[in-house]
Amino acid sequence: MAKLKEIFISVEVQETRVAMTENKRLEEFYVERSGDQRLVGSIFKGRVTSVVPGIGAAFVDIGLGKNGFLYVSDIVEPPPEEEAILEGEPLTSPAPAHGGMGGASRPKPERRSRIETLVKPNQEILVQVIKEPLGTKGARLTTHLSLPGRYLVLMANDPRLGISKRIDESQERSRLRELLARLRSSPESGLIVRTAGTGKGEREFARDVRYLSNLWQRIKGLQRRVKAPACVYQEYDLAPRVIRDSFTEDVHRIVVDSRQELKRLSRFLRLLLPGVRVRLDSYQGDEPLFEREGLEEQIAALFDKRVELASGGFIVIEPTEGMVAIDVNTGRFTGRRNLEETAFQVNKEAAVEVARQLRLRDVGGIVVIDFIDMENAEHRRQVIRTLEEALSRDRAKTNLVSFSDIYVAELTRQRMRRPFETVSYQSCPYCGGRGTVKSVITMAIQAIRQAKRALKNTRNKTLELFVHPQVAMRLLQDDRPSLSALEAKTHSRILVMSDPSLHLEQVKVQLSP
Repeated sequence: MAKLKEIFISVEVQETRVAMTENKRLEEFYVERSGDQRLVGSIFKGRVTSVVPGIGAAFVDIGLGKNGFLYVSDIVEPPPEEEAILEGEPLTSPAPAHGGMGGASRPKPERRSRIETLVKPNQEILVQVIKEPLGTKGARLTTHLSLPGRYLVLMANDPRLGISKRIDESQERSRLRELLARLRSSPESGLIVRTAGTGKGEREFARDVRYLSNLWQRIKGLQRRVKAPACVYQEYDLAPRVIRDSFTEDVHRIVVDSRQELKRLSRFLRLLLPGVRVRLDSYQGDEPLFEREGLEEQIAALFDKRVELASGGFIVIEPTEGMVAIDVNTGRFTGRRNLEETAFQVNKEAAVEVARQLRLRDVGGIVVIDFIDMENAEHRRQVIRTLEEALSRDRAKTNLVSFSDIYVAELTRQRMRRPFETVSYQSCPYCGGRGTVKSVITMAIQAIRQAKRALKNTRNKTLELFVHPQVAMRLLQDDRPSLSALEAKTHSRILVMSDPSLHLEQVKVQLSP
């Protein structure tokens, strides 16, 4: 059955959400709040504040309050945008247990470099953020700058050429290597073909090279004019970033519920994919876009520990301090033949669902999956292959380390963004921080949504919105413009009622003439 791929973009004053679906099933989900800083991928002209030889790192002021952290390895060993084979590296190397997500490792420097020989205090330096600040830690930085386009990545300080490891057909790799050699725009800069470049020709690549080269020249020009610390390139915000990194030409349509965002994305697509026909639809329905497409329930399920499988089995996802443990259970599914067949069918289904949940929740670090016991060796091999294939869809770097004799799979996964749970939830004041509840801003957004639903197809009404006092304060201060706009649109009056007896996550709506 052909897959119907769609991208839905919902824009509100407080946040933007992007959902990617296949046959109406959520496959990827992203959210970005209006006040969030977009740091990963951004480039700064920074100033070295201190050099610490004992840990092989330097602290760099990039103007964010917390100094960034620059390891010696992020100076001497350039990390490409995607896992890629670069010039001078072997095409194959000892593969990890899952056979194909790893690949060649970079050659090590002949001798270990010392941080104090590479940077000095008060030195101005151009750096790129590769990991967001977390807790008391500042952003992790690199001096090896990379600028992603649709099909290529420009490596500003590495002249080598490379091809994504996920492009594994030898004839295609040879063709792409020849194209790169012809298109290299500067002896100081290198290029990497992203996975999306498979099958593309010189015309598409030349557009990317022109765009990325011009962008790099603008960055260098700005760097010369500004004083450190200063941002010289800011990564795109959510919607254009997801389209750049995830859009493929088999996507049926992109649907946007904001006319302003629609115009902006239309201009962006003409720049990014000139000559490529992209169906960009405007949604103007009364019902919110994500509700109309059945996405709200699927998004809410991302916070559940238990995930039901179509067969009747289920998986339980349990984050711990050091890892994420996932348990596979048969549930009510008993199979048609015997216990072995039941375990095999549930394990195969669970392997696909686990990979999907890792993407949706952006699980990072060590992941341990406890599959149901199977005696048949061929069944075990098929489950491993199913898991490998499902993980190969993930843009994050994953490494399936082992599948042990006790049916436990161990893997690591790179986190791509701030965990979705930390964006939407805060430490729970009711349990002293042992659990989580939705944050005040999340509940304010939900309260406005409920008000919109209650006032749909009505005029000249009075709506009383009963919420927790903290939510009421947010609505009456920061979100007052949104409520005023809704009042004007519906010719109605909205009264925010602070009710201390309500739980932080409770919202009550009362409508009267």
